[in-house]
Amino acid sequence: MGGRVSLALVIHNHQPVGNFGWVIEEVYERAYSPLLGALERHPGIRLALHYSGPLLQWLAANRPEAIAQIRGLVERDQVEIVGGGYYEPILVTLPDRDRHGQLVRMVDKLERLFGRRPAGAWLAERVWEPSLAYDLAAAGYRWTVLDDNHLRAASIREDEMWTAFTTDDRGRRLTVFGTEQGLRYRIPFKPVEDLISYLRARVTPDGRFVGMMGDDGEKFGSWPGTFEYCWSREHWVDRCFEAIESNADWLSTVTPSEWLERRPPTTRVYFPTASYLEMTEWVLPPDETPVFVSLLERAREKGLPEARFLRGGFWRNYAARYREVNDLHKQMLRASEKVDAMPEGPGAQAAARARALDHLYQGQSNDCYWHGLFGGIYIVHMRMATLSHLIAAEDLADGAEAADGGRPYGARLVDTDLDAIDEVLVTSAGQTAIIDLAEGAGVSSWDLHASRVALGSVLRRRPEAYHQRLIAHDRAAEESAIGETTLAAAAADAPKTIHDIVTTKEPGLAALLHYDRHERRSGLVHLLPADGSTTLEQLVAATYEELGDFVEGAYELDTLASDRVSARRLGSVLVDGPPSPLAVEKTFRFGGSRLKPALELTTKVENPGDATAAFELAVEWNVNLLGGGHNPAAYYETEDAARTPHDVAGDLPAASRLAFGNDYEGVRVEATVEPAARLTWYPVETVSNSEGGFERAYQGSSLLFRWPVVLAPGEHATFTVSFAVAQTIDRSVAEAS
Repeated sequence: MGGRVSLALVIHNHQPVGNFGWVIEEVYERAYSPLLGALERHPGIRLALHYSGPLLQWLAANRPEAIAQIRGLVERDQVEIVGGGYYEPILVTLPDRDRHGQLVRMVDKLERLFGRRPAGAWLAERVWEPSLAYDLAAAGYRWTVLDDNHLRAASIREDEMWTAFTTDDRGRRLTVFGTEQGLRYRIPFKPVEDLISYLRARVTPDGRFVGMMGDDGEKFGSWPGTFEYCWSREHWVDRCFEAIESNADWLSTVTPSEWLERRPPTTRVYFPTASYLEMTEWVLPPDETPVFVSLLERAREKGLPEARFLRGGFWRNYAARYREVNDLHKQMLRASEKVDAMPEGPGAQAAARARALDHLYQGQSNDCYWHGLFGGIYIVHMRMATLSHLIAAEDLADGAEAADGGRPYGARLVDTDLDAIDEVLVTSAGQTAIIDLAEGAGVSSWDLHASRVALGSVLRRRPEAYHQRLIAHDRAAEESAIGETTLAAAAADAPKTIHDIVTTKEPGLAALLHYDRHERRSGLVHLLPADGSTTLEQLVAATYEELGDFVEGAYELDTLASDRVSARRLGSVLVDGPPSPLAVEKTFRFGGSRLKPALELTTKVENPGDATAAFELAVEWNVNLLGGGHNPAAYYETEDAARTPHDVAGDLPAASRLAFGNDYEGVRVEATVEPAARLTWYPVETVSNSEGGFERAYQGSSLLFRWPVVLAPGEHATFTVSFAVAQTIDRSVAEAS
C-alpha cells in the first residue's frame, strides 16, 4: 500500500521534590533504565525524552551512567531532549519572573548535560492558559504538547488532530502538538497489533499525518502490572519497536523538531484554559464529579457529537476546593516576593540569594498543588518537603532583610490567603504563625525556621468522589466474599490503565472514611458536654456533640503586638435549653530564640449571662511531625517518659505536661498546661487513591486539652497551654557551611 504516517513519542519522566529515594530507585529499575536499554537495542526508533529537574538531579547523583546513556542517544540524533519548568511547576501559578526563571534554568541545565538546547517544553500536567504561549516562546522554546482535550476545546475536529498547530500571545508564537487519546490508551495497554492497525488507518499518500503520544514514562514498567507486560513477560516495548521497524515502508518515528523541519504548522488555533480530561474531572466538587462522568460516558457510548464539548472544571479551582492548597500557593507567592527583593550583591549575599531562589523553585514543584489519581496535597511527605523549601526561602530572605537593617519580624495584619479578610501574620527569627481571626482565631500555619518543619500542616478529612468507588468495592467484596482485588489480578493479561484499576492496600478502608466539620487549624475552642462523656471514638469519627459556636466563628482583634495577639468572641453555649451567651478571649504569646521558639495560648471563658454555664472546654491543637507508618523517630512522651507513636491514639485522665517531637528532624516540643487537663490525641488519617490503589494516609495528629468548666453568672476562668520548642538542627547554618 502507498503512503506514510509518522509517530512522534514524547516520554515524560518526573519524580516529585521530596519523594523517597527508594521509590525513585524502584521506578528507575522498572521503567527508566529498561526504556533506555530498549532505545539502544533499536537505533531506528526516534523519540523525545523529558526528565524533570528533581529526577535529573537524582540521576546525576545516583545513576550517572543513565546521564551518559541519554547523552549518547542525543548525540546520535535518536533522542530529542525536552525542557520545561526545572522543578516541574504548574507555570500558570507562578509570577512571571519565576515562570521565566524555571524555564531558562532547565534550558541551561540540559545544554550543560547533553550539549543541546531544547526546542520543546513539557507542560506540567498539561495545565494550559493562553499566556503560556508568550512565556514559553520568550524562554526560547518553539513547541509544546497539549492534550486532545485542549484541541477539542479549540474546536479542532477528531480527523484534524494529527498535525501541529500554531498559536501566539502578545507577539510571541508557539507550535502546539496534541497528544492523542487513542494512542495514549493503546501505548502500552493494547496489543501491539492493535496499535499498528490504528496507525495504518491514518496513512495518507502525502504522509501529512503525525500521531503525537506524549505521556508518563512511568507507565512503561512502574504502574501496576506494566513491568511484566512491558519487559519481563510480554516484552511489549521491544515487540512494539520491532513492529515499527518492520513496517518502515509506511511507518516512521520522528522527533517533534524533526517533523517541524519538514512540515511547519499552517493551522492557527487559540486554546482556552484546559488540562487533560481526568484533571478537569478531579477538580470538580465531589458531588458534581459523578454527574460529569456519567454525562461523558453516556455521550461516548452513544457516539453523540456533544461529547467533544464536555470538559469538566478549571484547574485553578483546586485552590478553592482545598484550603491547604490555597495556603500553600499563597505562601509560595509571599516567599517569591521576598526572595525577589533580596540584594544581588557579591559574596555571601549572592550565595544566600541563590540558595533562597533554589528553595523557592523547589517549593513550586507541582505535585502538592492539586489532587487526583497521582500526586496531590494528600501525600504528606511531599507536602512537608514542599513547605520546608518555602520556609527556607522565606527565612533566608527575612534574614537578609534583617542584616540589611530592615524589619521583617513582628506581627501585622495581612490578607495572607487573599480572601479579602486580613489574618494576623507573626514572624520572628525562630517561627512564623498565621492566626485566622475570621475562622475561629485558629492557627492555620506554624512554621519552625531552623528545622524548616511546617508543624501545623495537617490536612482536613474531606469527601472525595472516588470514595464512592471504594465503598462500592468494599461492599461487593463483602457480599461476594471474593476478598480484596490484588495487584496480581489487575496485572493479568494486558494491564489496565490506572484510571480503571480498583485495588486496596488493606481491607476495610471504607470504614475509615470520616469527614471533619472544620479546617484543621490549631488553638480551636470546642465546648463539649459537661459530663466528659465525649469519647475518643467520637472525636476520631467527628460524631461528637458541639455545644458552642467558637470553632469557626469570627473573633474581633483586641491586641496586636510583636509578641502578643489577643482576640475575643461573644458567642453562645447550649445549656439545658436555648443558647446562653458566653465570651471567649484568646491570647497568643510568642517568644524564645531561633532554636528555641515559644508559643503560648491562654483561653479565657466568661459567662455574661444570667444562668450557670457548664461544659467541657477542649482546645484543639494539630501537629505534623511525619509520624505516619509508626515512624520510630516521631513520638508522644508522657510525664512518666513513656513514648508512643504519633499514629496511635492516646488518652490521659489528667496531666500537666506532654512532649512530642521527631528525633530525625531534631525537633522536640514541651507542652505544659495550667491547670492540669485531660489530654486526648489521635492520628488524622485520610483514605486516598493513588496509582497503587486505595490507601490509608497519615496527615498529622490532633491533640485536645480538656477541662471541666462550671461558670456562674459573671464568673470567668482561664486555661493556658504553653509550647516550648527545642531544635538541634539549624539547616540554614548547615547548608551555608
